[in-house]
Amino acid sequence: MITEIAPAPQRLAAEPARPRKKRRSWDEVPRRQIYVPLSIYLLFTLIPFYWILLFALRPAGSTSLVPWPMTFDHFEKVWNERAFGTYFQNSVLVGVATLVMTTLVALAGGYALARFNFRIKKAFMLALLCTQFVPGALLLVPLFEIFANLRMINSLASVIIAETVFQLPLSMILISGFIRNVPYSLEEAAWVDGCNRFTAFRIVVLPLLRPGLIAVGSFAFVHAWNHFLFALMFLSDQSKQTIPVGLNTLMSADSVDLGALAAGGIIAAVPVVIVFAFIQKWLITGFSAGAVKG
Repeated sequence: MITEIAPAPQRLAAEPARPRKKRRSWDEVPRRQIYVPLSIYLLFTLIPFYWILLFALRPAGSTSLVPWPMTFDHFEKVWNERAFGTYFQNSVLVGVATLVMTTLVALAGGYALARFNFRIKKAFMLALLCTQFVPGALLLVPLFEIFANLRMINSLASVIIAETVFQLPLSMILISGFIRNVPYSLEEAAWVDGCNRFTAFRIVVLPLLRPGLIAVGSFAFVHAWNHFLFALMFLSDQSKQTIPVGLNTLMSADSVDLGALAAGGIIAAVPVVIVFAFIQKWLITGFSAGAVKG
């Protein structure tokens, strides 16, 4: 019997290996995936600012969505009739004094925490951190009693002292972290050259702390500029009030002057925006350097 032999199966050619997909790097991400979310976020952020400008610059009673014709009557009203010029001066005085006192005391305390070891150092650092969890409103009554006994009620000094005390814990922690990043050998080299500790600190260390000092000082200034409770509780005379309290006087139980309130808000915001625009480089460097342990 003759059997038919099946032809041998032909060997299939090996398929070429498929190239692996390259993992897309950040630089290769389509720009629309970056710019579209950022644009939406920017729009969401800028709409409230535009709304404030709209109420501040358009005439009273107007319902236009464009501030035209433009008027500055609201600014003139709050600056002259509502004494915002006096409030502005008081806020500048409180902010600058708080900045100077906080920076000086935090500089001394931060240097001690960074360069000296003592028994209760860890407990002291823990106490500084715990004070950040205590709201200022909780201490209004005891602070009022203290300032009343010292006859400091209705004085800008009471607000300055209270603001400085509440800013010191965080400021000392930031400054100490920044000083730790300065090599200790630099001070030792200055001592070898004949400098004492204070002179070595002033000549060698202090110039290197400029970003940290700017960060701490700006944070203290902005907090003192915007804080409402201390000025409301400790100051009763209208001629000594600050801008946050002045903004509160523009609102009553019956009505709110939206144009004047918006103009006062812009007056309160512009100095802070200008300060941050000039110091943003130093501010970011200072906070990032003071937040890590060297």
